[in-house]
Amino acid sequence: MTDQQSPSRASSTRRLEPLRHVDAGVLNIAYYEAGPADGLTVLLMHGFPYDIHAYVDVAPMLAAQGCRVIVPYLRGYGPTRFRDAATPRSGEQAAIGADMMALMDALRIKRAVFAGYDWGGRAACIGAALWPERCIGLVCVNAYLIQDIARAMEPARAEREVPLWYQYYFQLERGRAGLAANRRDIARILWSQWSPNWQFDDACFERTAAAYDNPDYVDVVIHSYRHRFGLAEGDPQYAELQRRLAALPPISVPTVTLDGAGDGVVPATDGRASAAKFTGRRVHRVIPAGHNLPQEEPEAFVAAVMEVMKE
Repeated sequence: MTDQQSPSRASSTRRLEPLRHVDAGVLNIAYYEAGPADGLTVLLMHGFPYDIHAYVDVAPMLAAQGCRVIVPYLRGYGPTRFRDAATPRSGEQAAIGADMMALMDALRIKRAVFAGYDWGGRAACIGAALWPERCIGLVCVNAYLIQDIARAMEPARAEREVPLWYQYYFQLERGRAGLAANRRDIARILWSQWSPNWQFDDACFERTAAAYDNPDYVDVVIHSYRHRFGLAEGDPQYAELQRRLAALPPISVPTVTLDGAGDGVVPATDGRASAAKFTGRRVHRVIPAGHNLPQEEPEAFVAAVMEVMKE
C-alpha cells in the first residue's frame, strides 16, 4: 500500500524529528521520543536494512494512546555513533541486546514494552529473555529470534536458502566491498524481495537510506552476518551474554508474535514450532504484510503493543 493510497498514513517525506541523543554504554544513541513522559514506555526497535521510520505511523498512534515512545537508531545506523574509536564494530546479537538495555539505563527507564522486528526483534527477544523484570511485554515479528549459532551451519531446505543470498554474499570480502559501494541498491532489492506487496515510493526509501551513510554501517552489518554463522569472533565484552544466549533462554513475559503473510525472507507460520520458547502467555497472528510489518501494517503492530501492555 502506498502512502498516497491511505490518507491515514504519514506522507513519504514525514520524518521522526527532532532527534535526541544520549550516551548509553559504548554508544551515543540518537533516538526519537513521543508521548507523555509519565506514560508506560514502549521501545520500538528497527531492523536491517531499515531505520526508525519503520515506525513513522506506529509512534504517533502509540503516543496518542498515552504511551511514552522511544525509537532508537541501532548501532551503525543514522546519527548513532560509537563513543570510542577503539570499540569493535560488532553487530553480534548480544551487542544489539546490550545496547537496548544500556539505553533504558541511560534514560532511567525501569520497565518497558520491547517491540521490534528483524535485528530489532532480536534485541527485544534478548531483553525479554535475559531481563524479564525490565520487560512489561514483548511484540516480535517472526517469533523467537535469538540465534542458535551452534547450529547455524545446518542447511535449510533449498527454497529457504535462496532468499538468504545477501547473508552468503556478506561472508566474502567481495560482499563487504559490494555493500560499501552499493548499500542503497542492495537495500532496495531486499525491500522489494522481502515485501513484494508493499509499493513504497522513492521518497520513502530515500528517507531511510540516509541511515546507511553512518560510517560504521558496513562494518556492523558485515560483522553481524559473519558472527551469526560462527565465522567471526565476537567482542570479548559480550562473551558472557553470548554464553547465556547460546542456551536459547525461554521468554516468560506476555508476548504477541506476528508474521507477515507476504514476508519474502521469513515465511509465515502458525507459530507452533517456536511455542516451547514462550513460557508465558503468547498469542501468534499472521498479518497481511511483508517483512517490514510495522511500516506496512502499523495498526496491527499498535494493537499488539496495546495488548501486551494490558496483561
